[in-house]
Amino acid sequence: MAPSPIKFGTSGWRGIIADDFTIDTVRLAVTAIAGHIISKSKNPTILVAYDTRFYSEEFSALAVDVLQQHHIRTLLCETFTPTPAVAYEIQRSKLDGAINFTASHNPAAYHGLKFSSSDAGPALPEVTKDIEARVATILNQPAVDKDGPFPLHFNHADDSNHTDARKKTETVNLRNDYLKRLNELVRFDIIRKANAKFVFDALHGCGAGYLDKALADHGIPIQSIRLNRDCLFDGTGPDVSEENLSPLCKSVTDSNALAGLATDGDADRFGIVDRDGTWIQPNLILALLYDYLVETRGWKMPAARSVATTQMIDAVAKSHGQTVHQTPVGFKYIGQLIREDKIAFGGEESAGLTIRGHIPEKDGILACLLVAEMIAARGSSLKEQIAAAFKKLGREFHPIRENLHLTDEQKANAVRKLAVDTSTLTGRKVVSTDRTDGAKFSFDDGSWMLTRLSGTEPLLRIYVEADSGAASTKLVRDATDWILQK
Repeated sequence: MAPSPIKFGTSGWRGIIADDFTIDTVRLAVTAIAGHIISKSKNPTILVAYDTRFYSEEFSALAVDVLQQHHIRTLLCETFTPTPAVAYEIQRSKLDGAINFTASHNPAAYHGLKFSSSDAGPALPEVTKDIEARVATILNQPAVDKDGPFPLHFNHADDSNHTDARKKTETVNLRNDYLKRLNELVRFDIIRKANAKFVFDALHGCGAGYLDKALADHGIPIQSIRLNRDCLFDGTGPDVSEENLSPLCKSVTDSNALAGLATDGDADRFGIVDRDGTWIQPNLILALLYDYLVETRGWKMPAARSVATTQMIDAVAKSHGQTVHQTPVGFKYIGQLIREDKIAFGGEESAGLTIRGHIPEKDGILACLLVAEMIAARGSSLKEQIAAAFKKLGREFHPIRENLHLTDEQKANAVRKLAVDTSTLTGRKVVSTDRTDGAKFSFDDGSWMLTRLSGTEPLLRIYVEADSGAASTKLVRDATDWILQK
């Protein structure tokens, strides 16, 4: 059996547009998804959504066409729609799932497809493996029976019908229902009482018309930037990184705003800028928000974090008499705990979070609004809140992530090194090794390092955390040197 060209990572399948993400491979993926859907439910209804990337409308129309060929009822979003709104609609309307065309925070050359099951969260490994297997089966068929249950049409003459399929299908706009849900989760009255301005950066993505509208509808002053569609994303990508948010940092200081709020391409990730224009590490925001939610919502419950996320969350949990669930990287694992109502809060260092009673998916819009509420309620800057938290917890936390672009030889060498358990590493004593996802080494001074291959990009990621900025910088430098040594 030939290997499947469709590989799902930590959050869907992604590829370079016109290289491995093409009309043919999208048709192949959606055909396999259709087979999976039909095997799980009778008379299913599937939502098709898309972001602001190049060719999103065409890919979504193709998906509608393929799903309808398989007699699956489809609902098509009438415009660009945030991933959290898609997840909420699955939950609200009890749909059988959604196909969402987005590459989230990846650079402009990428496109992607996220498949969510009826539970509204990212598809779990058993689902994506089934889809990949169906792709391989289709490719190994000696001939495709166009009258069979799962026809695979590679006739490009059919492509002209995609626009017609788009016109004929039922369309939906998810914004109002999703914004109503936010009204139930966020205390907008507290934000309004702060009587201060916020700046929102949509990074040319799907958050435009959502986060800014949510604040404006409650009479909260909001200045917005980069609301327009730009398929090139200013030549970089819609990632909520410190570098990409430099325009937001400037806007915050220029306008004397209380904070800057940002969402990535599909609005499932958040970016935060303090009132002095400083970009704030997502890890630290997660720990602050968990502490704030336990205090204000009365949720005396554990948190969940990925293995790559700050252990400041663990310290906050301990301060409240709670514990932490550690998961592999990939929000689907945190989503499962949300569905089971086992946690008050779940977060990943890559700027994703959700809360109890909400969707089992990352929600960057909600995250930004909760940060705005927390700043307004506590009446202090984020830097001041971080300093107070460090004092309360009795130590500091300084997480760093480094991305390494390695040759195949370097990658193979790194994988070999990481497979070996060791008692010392980079001159530090190893007290425990965790292989939940990648290889995480905890040292006797309380610091740790994790190395793992990215599930969304061709990178090796190094994560470290120590009790000072200098110590973390040295640890990441030592870890990089160790990885690159032959």
